[in-house]
Amino acid sequence: MKIKVIIADDNPFVREGMRIILTSFDEFEVLASVQDGQEAVDFCRENEVDVALLDVQMPNMNGVEATKLISEQTETKALILTTFDDEKFILDAIRNGAKGYLLKNNDPERIRDAIITVYNGHNVLQDAVLDKLKSNLLPDKDKDKKEDRGSKIDRSLFTDREHDIMSLIAKGLSNREISKKLFISEGTIANHITSILGKKGLTHRTQIAIYFLTGEVD
Repeated sequence: MKIKVIIADDNPFVREGMRIILTSFDEFEVLASVQDGQEAVDFCRENEVDVALLDVQMPNMNGVEATKLISEQTETKALILTTFDDEKFILDAIRNGAKGYLLKNNDPERIRDAIITVYNGHNVLQDAVLDKLKSNLLPDKDKDKKEDRGSKIDRSLFTDREHDIMSLIAKGLSNREISKKLFISEGTIANHITSILGKKGLTHRTQIAIYFLTGEVD
């Protein structure tokens, strides 16, 4: 069974180029390409769409607004695919239900992998995007003081180990990389992550990274 995808972008060359790229992979069926967020929302309401690729800046309704409606009103998973790496767009998209945030300058295989990852219920936030969040939101980043990292979160809620894991997640490390760094099993890390998610009512590790960096939960 192929993954059913739609493309929302106000640039017709981008829409057609992305359609050609995705149809070259056996995993996907491109159901439609639309030019704004409202058209994307309407299509997802009326059709069974697995993943919606959404640009950020589009007429009538932007990709962030469309993400919110698609996430609330349909079973479609929203994946932002854009040239904009502004931290406000990133945060707003994730808060509104985006399952991933990817830049268009990725190679086709990276985009394919991201769509498959989102379809399978996981989240995608590429390193360049996470680095953008860090560089703009961490206080005194040039001083690189250890005490500044995670200073905006409520430390009383978390154990020292949970805090360490949150810090490494915020740096973009995978569970395997965290396991090697802290010398504990991936299963133990997964248990700690489940505990962290439960304490703040979060649903995925990207939200953990944002919470650790900003102290905000939406």
